[in-house]
Amino acid sequence: MKYATLFLIAFFVLSFNSCKEEPVKDSVSLPTNLQVTVSVSDDVEGLVEVTASADKANFYTFIFSDNNDDIIEENNEGEASYQFSEEGTYQIEVRANTSQISYINQIETVTISFEDNTPGPGFIPTSGYSTPLTYPNYNLVWNDEFEGNALSTADWNYEIGTGSNGWGNNELQYYTDENTRIEDGYLIIEAKQELTNGSNYSSSRVTTQNKQSFKYGRIDIRAALPYGQGIWPALWMLGNDISSVGWPDCGEIDIMELVGGDVSGGGDNVVHGTVHWDNGGSYANYGQSNTLSDGIFANEFHVFSIVWNEQSITWYRDDIQYNVIDISPANMSEFDQEFFFIFNVAVGGNWPGSPNSETEFPQTMIVDYVRVFQPQ
Repeated sequence: MKYATLFLIAFFVLSFNSCKEEPVKDSVSLPTNLQVTVSVSDDVEGLVEVTASADKANFYTFIFSDNNDDIIEENNEGEASYQFSEEGTYQIEVRANTSQISYINQIETVTISFEDNTPGPGFIPTSGYSTPLTYPNYNLVWNDEFEGNALSTADWNYEIGTGSNGWGNNELQYYTDENTRIEDGYLIIEAKQELTNGSNYSSSRVTTQNKQSFKYGRIDIRAALPYGQGIWPALWMLGNDISSVGWPDCGEIDIMELVGGDVSGGGDNVVHGTVHWDNGGSYANYGQSNTLSDGIFANEFHVFSIVWNEQSITWYRDDIQYNVIDISPANMSEFDQEFFFIFNVAVGGNWPGSPNSETEFPQTMIVDYVRVFQPQ
């Protein structure tokens, strides 16, 4: 009993002494002199590059606040980058860390804006692809370089009005001869938003029907195209017998069509090459598209070509092949005759839909030349 009492007294004495001892504190030395540099790239849209330095930093943390998301990068180098996909003002937090929970920080604000490379209405490019006036084993049989002051009436006609049901496509424009002009060696077809003979838009449609028509050969057309929702430019051909047999029995060759705006299956950076014909009493068509890797077809000139012979029609954009069809079957005999040209800029219609509030007017299709070569 005596030993038990002594043990309890010793226990209480030791406990009392331990409660009086001060806890050992963990001393942390924070980084100092944090320096941050933020730069926006001139070459890559939306790219932000950040560098950081600090004394006594073990590593750095970069936090890019992109709308509701925080993109975090940690490294020892003090360098990080992030590409924002939308315009706006964003915060970037930079930390110089001793540990995950011990750091000093600095918050920077950066504003992202994207350069608008869309040309304004009336813009005439000064650059682009071009093709030669001669090819081996071909003769140049007809061309129009659009020199002079007016469109040649020996070669071209104007189609006026709205046609049948908006030229068969529920198009919205009224075609006039006043929306075409020759300027500085270019044929310019202009689509305008204006009330014209009951239509809210005006444009032009020119043809070589009964004046210039061709069977087989290579055809080059150098042009810069309009853009925007509801804009539908075309460089195309119809068979000479359309007046007697109608469409699609006459055959149609679309050297180039563009469906403007950001639409399914089209857009300002996409062109289409297509044929239409009568397939034993039923309508048939076949086409493929070509997409630019950068920019839109309004930014500079491109050359739209076909090579057409008794066996096939092949489409090119800037000498890049993107479509071919075998026309040798008997049910495609429409393409074994002469065809004439049609150049036009439609507004609205079944394929592109109507213009919207973002569509700019006037819109122009600018044609530098059309050239027809046939085998020697």
